[in-house]
Amino acid sequence: SLPAKLINGGIAGLIGVTCVFPIDLAKTRLQNQQNGQRMYTSMSDCLIKTIRSEGYFGMYRGAAVNLTLVTPEKAIKLAANDFFRHHLSKDGKKLTLLREMLAGCGAGTCQVIVTTPMEMLKIQLQDAGRIAAQKKLMAAQAQLSSSSVSGAAEPVVETRPTATQITRELLRSKGIAGLYKGLGATLLRDVPFSIVYFPLFANLNKLGQKDPNVKAPFYVSFLSGCVAGSTAAVVVNPCDVVKTRLQSLQRGVNEDTYSGILDCTRKIWQKEGPMAFLKGAYCRALVIAPLFGIAQVVYFIGIAEFLLDMLPKHRA
Repeated sequence: SLPAKLINGGIAGLIGVTCVFPIDLAKTRLQNQQNGQRMYTSMSDCLIKTIRSEGYFGMYRGAAVNLTLVTPEKAIKLAANDFFRHHLSKDGKKLTLLREMLAGCGAGTCQVIVTTPMEMLKIQLQDAGRIAAQKKLMAAQAQLSSSSVSGAAEPVVETRPTATQITRELLRSKGIAGLYKGLGATLLRDVPFSIVYFPLFANLNKLGQKDPNVKAPFYVSFLSGCVAGSTAAVVVNPCDVVKTRLQSLQRGVNEDTYSGILDCTRKIWQKEGPMAFLKGAYCRALVIAPLFGIAQVVYFIGIAEFLLDMLPKHRA
């Protein structure tokens, strides 16, 4: 049933995000740093420096936005894929690869309604620590170079905006369109991701089914979700880099600004080289693999069906 699908998708998203959010934060910061302004050399270096400068909970900056909006996002994505697969099937026959890809395309298109504002707010909160650390480093270097002439420099005051403050400012200055900055890049990432992910997962999951009418074991669904998720994540990582750069409202010192998808792609290619489009790819794979593995296990086990079945008994 639709309520069960929505509950399953929401529970899966909450569990997955809680487990992998620090890696997602490292991915955002690695993707946003540009040549000449590198604060972090790797995922582990980013997480260690984040803990040192911002504390343990610094790794979860922006998590509240994700935890709030991931439920409708995952629910829409998984339920939409099922909806399109159902309507594209003919008399219950096996879907062709093309129809599976079309179903994934429809799911990816539907989810951006929630994904774009969620990613927009999350990126600002995740990247604020990187920009603050960069400003502190630049101030320390300036202090060293000028201490013999003008004395100590003024300390840098770090401001930490909240998701509510960012939302209000965007709505005040740009209206609802402000929350949907980077919509085109989000579509370029999420639609191909779903086109790759859902058919790949469905076919890998079928390999573990002894009978077409019986669900695959939970570990098969988990491994299928991990493999399909990480594969799709790496495939669309160039689009994710462009999307992250476009949705970042604040820039570090001497970092480029972009007017659109083509301008961002051109500047990254010219100034940072083609390998820049793979920034954070392994982080994204590490995020997506367990996220979708957990999502598919929850979704296929059907926790919601169990909860919904218990309601009448509880009332009785």
